[in-house]
Amino acid sequence: MPIFDHDSEHDVAAVPQMRTLSLRETVLEQLRTAIITGRLAEGELVSTPALSASLGVSVTPVREALMDLAREGLVETLKNRGFRVTEMSERDLDDLAQVRLLLEPPAMRIVAGRIPEEDLTHLRALADACLEATARDNLEAYLRFDREFHALVLSYTGNAQLVELATSLRRRTRLYGIGTLSREGRLAGSAREHHELIDLLAAGDGAAAEHVLHRHISHARTLWATGIEHS
Repeated sequence: MPIFDHDSEHDVAAVPQMRTLSLRETVLEQLRTAIITGRLAEGELVSTPALSASLGVSVTPVREALMDLAREGLVETLKNRGFRVTEMSERDLDDLAQVRLLLEPPAMRIVAGRIPEEDLTHLRALADACLEATARDNLEAYLRFDREFHALVLSYTGNAQLVELATSLRRRTRLYGIGTLSREGRLAGSAREHHELIDLLAAGDGAAAEHVLHRHISHARTLWATGIEHS
């Protein structure tokens, strides 16, 4: 499997009502997805010239993207050697998932019933974009729209710090089984949980929405992490 999908920018732009990414943003999403899915392995040394050649772009957007990823904790800088993909232990990933479960699902009780009808349309468009991305086996688009969807949902708590923290944790999570799920057509089931969550929030059912989001986030340490369904 190639590390980078050179058609991904076209696929993302094809989704209606979604903003087209700049070159720098496109490179950042490609590199972030490669790390999250394990296409760029933990501990792997990467250089700006090599990545720019692989992506077919100049070194400037690659260097800028790598610096952004360093701030996110996905890579670390090595003096005179380039960058190295950050290693994450099983304990690290368990801790990330636990913090997300403590923060995000309970927040649905605050969000339930507070989303204006006109905003529900945009949330449904993001949920549709996630589902369409699974049909195209486009993980870059899926992860981008999934991240935007959850950030928007959390924004209705009115707590910007919560949105920033939850989004940061989501970016750092490794999902090494998600590529297998996507290729096998099994990621769509998880994507449909976005629509389920929207319906519950629109109905004002915070308790049920909390349960759905807890199940959805739990995929990050079970199904999405390994490609194996856990009982």
